Amino acid sequence: MRTTRLAGLCLALSLLTGLSVGAADPFSPYVDGEGRISLPNDFRQWAFLGTWAVDSDEEDGGVAGFHNVYTQPESAAAYRETGEFPDGTVLVKELFGSTTEDMTTGRVSRASQPQGWFVMVKDGRGRFPDNPLWGDGWGWALFNADDRINTVTTDYQADCLGCHVPAQQTDWVYVQGYPVLQD
Repeated sequence: MRTTRLAGLCLALSLLTGLSVGAADPFSPYVDGEGRISLPNDFRQWAFLGTWAVDSDEEDGGVAGFHNVYTQPESAAAYRETGEFPDGTVLVKELFGSTTEDMTTGRVSRASQPQGWFVMVKDGRGRFPDNPLWGDGWGWALFNADDRINTVTTDYQADCLGCHVPAQQTDWVYVQGYPVLQD
């Protein structure tokens, strides 16, 4: 009888709090209890935020690559409403190389093969203070194209933050490049 009551209490608590008893805070299905970040398989079905074209040093008049950025539709809607990314938001930046060629419309560059994925997960509670991939309100991870499972990021401060310093005032995200968030 006591076991049944305890199980019922655990079930009620999990339903009320949204937490699984005995599991880590499930704020994101793309983060495990140790803070390891995974690349969502279905991110291309999410809200498309925008594309960045990366300038090339080559004299061919093309670009070096394209970065397409996605987030969950509910995170984009929440940002439009509040101007902030909600806890658990996942941003995926898909990195592409490019091919430049002459076409009937002129000299054009287009995306070629994926080179990797940069993933950020919003953590408004500081869940993983001892994990070097977490800090400044986000989890940070870079996956190479040849390994979608294991991040190459070892320390977000050394590996990621330097590129994001200009976006510090907008929660480390270059929101000006995402027109869909400005609607």
